[in-house]
Amino acid sequence: MRDGVSFATEADLYAIVDWHVLSDANPLAHADEAAGFFGRISADLSGNNNVIYEICNEPNNGTTWEDVKACAQRIIPIIRANDPNAVIIVGTPTWCQDVDQAAAAPLDADNVMYALHFYAATHQADLRDRMAAAVRAGLPVFVSEFGICDASGNGTIDRTSADAWVAAMNDLGVNYTCWNLSNEDEASALFKSTCGKTSGFTADDLSEEGTWLWDVLHSEGESAASATGAAAGTANTTAGSAASANDSGSAAAGDVLHSSTGTFD
Repeated sequence: MRDGVSFATEADLYAIVDWHVLSDANPLAHADEAAGFFGRISADLSGNNNVIYEICNEPNNGTTWEDVKACAQRIIPIIRANDPNAVIIVGTPTWCQDVDQAAAAPLDADNVMYALHFYAATHQADLRDRMAAAVRAGLPVFVSEFGICDASGNGTIDRTSADAWVAAMNDLGVNYTCWNLSNEDEASALFKSTCGKTSGFTADDLSEEGTWLWDVLHSEGESAASATGAAAGTANTTAGSAASANDSGSAAAGDVLHSSTGTFD
């Protein structure tokens, strides 16, 4: 964990330190362990200005918003004792879909955001509308996990729904992180399963989701040549440009992908 944050810091990236709730369903199930972990890690990382703490990923299986709040009310003061200003992301029930419940009864805490997760082939306009309503009600929402396949992390890619999600998030000013940076043999992996590299990636190494994400993260109208040869000053995606991002062209096959600081390692 500490090495991962160190590597992210060297690369000028934010790092989300995530307590991953999934098969245990309710964050209260291991609240003692979580309290110990966040006490140690927030003390170690208190000097960083690029660390975000996500304290309960995907509460599910009947976990209530009151359960999540009880966990958050225990964990947040522990982090705040070491890092008064860090952003903290709090999960929401039903695998981080019930942001409406958080909007109706938010925590009494500063610098807190609320997680929404989606998979574009499964989650459609009804969940986008729920996100929009929560944001317009004043809830700070962070999409800390999404994919453009179905909710299993595999299956069919739905570009139309994915583009609609990005357009909505851009319009609302909601930030997002995509699952997942791996070469797993599944639709949500950003690299093909045949890619065994750890650096020097090319467009040929990207999966269908990886190619889509590359396009989305580059500005509308950027050519393939400039995308692969970018040196500094990579432009941000502008609100509403997601639908046209796919038309801008992905990196040409065989060209080395670059970040704003050089080869994408």
